[in-house]
Amino acid sequence: MKAIGALFMLILLAAVLASAIGVVWTRHESRVLFVNLTALQNQRDDLNIEYGRLELEQATYAEPRRIDDEARQKLGMIDPRPQDIRLLH
Repeated sequence: MKAIGALFMLILLAAVLASAIGVVWTRHESRVLFVNLTALQNQRDDLNIEYGRLELEQATYAEPRRIDDEARQKLGMIDPRPQDIRLLH
């Protein structure tokens, strides 16, 4: 009977130790994942800021006045003279 009781106590001790190690490991993994989550959220926020800047830049470049100025200055485009305009039916 004593041998069965001792064996049962060893099994319980092993189960308690395994459970304690599992709790410590789970908490450690939880903290690591939380740090990763925080880093990814910061990266997301930085990307959202950059996206807003790029949208503003795109809107600036897409203004008709700016496109007209670029066409005239860089490409040398001009408005056609009235006699050069042909209407097609």
